[in-house]
Amino acid sequence: MKALVSVKRVIDYNVRIQVKPDGSGVVVDGVKHSVNPFDEIAMEEAVRLKEKGKVTEIIAVTVGGQKCEETLRTALAFGADRAVHVKVDEEIQPLTAAMALAAVFKKEDAELFFLGKQAIDDDAAQTGQMVAALLDLPQATFASKVDIDGGKAVVTREVDAGLETLEFDLPGIITTDLRLNEPRYLKLPDIMKAKKKPIETVSLADLGVTAIAGLKSVKTANPPKRSKGVMVKTVDELVTALKAKGLI
Repeated sequence: MKALVSVKRVIDYNVRIQVKPDGSGVVVDGVKHSVNPFDEIAMEEAVRLKEKGKVTEIIAVTVGGQKCEETLRTALAFGADRAVHVKVDEEIQPLTAAMALAAVFKKEDAELFFLGKQAIDDDAAQTGQMVAALLDLPQATFASKVDIDGGKAVVTREVDAGLETLEFDLPGIITTDLRLNEPRYLKLPDIMKAKKKPIETVSLADLGVTAIAGLKSVKTANPPKRSKGVMVKTVDELVTALKAKGLI
């Protein structure tokens, strides 16, 4: 079974985000980037399935500029066998990314596609669902447990009311949640081996995809600063303060 895993290059989660002075976006130059944490979980799950003999080949895929090659090398160090880089220098929106990922999935004739449930840069949580819709394949989002048995996938996902278990025939799409697993630490030998693994570079045109500019960022701003808290001595004072703010 061939598994495709999407990995996105994002600003590292430990970095304090700074808004550009003109409000046109956030500062990305000179800022540490890393693999989207949810995508690391997706890659870890694919590697575990391969170790169990359920998956025979893992292909990492990313969409973005030249620096995304670092992201793919990290994925290869995790255990991916090879990688596909859809090289695009301009900013890519979720629908265009989904179209590119769907095209790679069809090109590779894969049976299983793992994606993180969301990317921590825009928190859109929609690319996996778009890929499933474009490919007209079953999907299970926010997976907290994954079992593969022959040509079927059994996925436990977290919902508001508790846990929901879905079963569907492969091929299919799975987006991963935080509690699915804990990604392994990369070892130096694996990092060195990753440098020799192949990365195929393709363009949107090669995949028959045309970029779609459906969204436009108007302004980016820092969240408002929190106002100073109010100390109250009694419940009556608390109720009065909440009423003054129109909260009750």
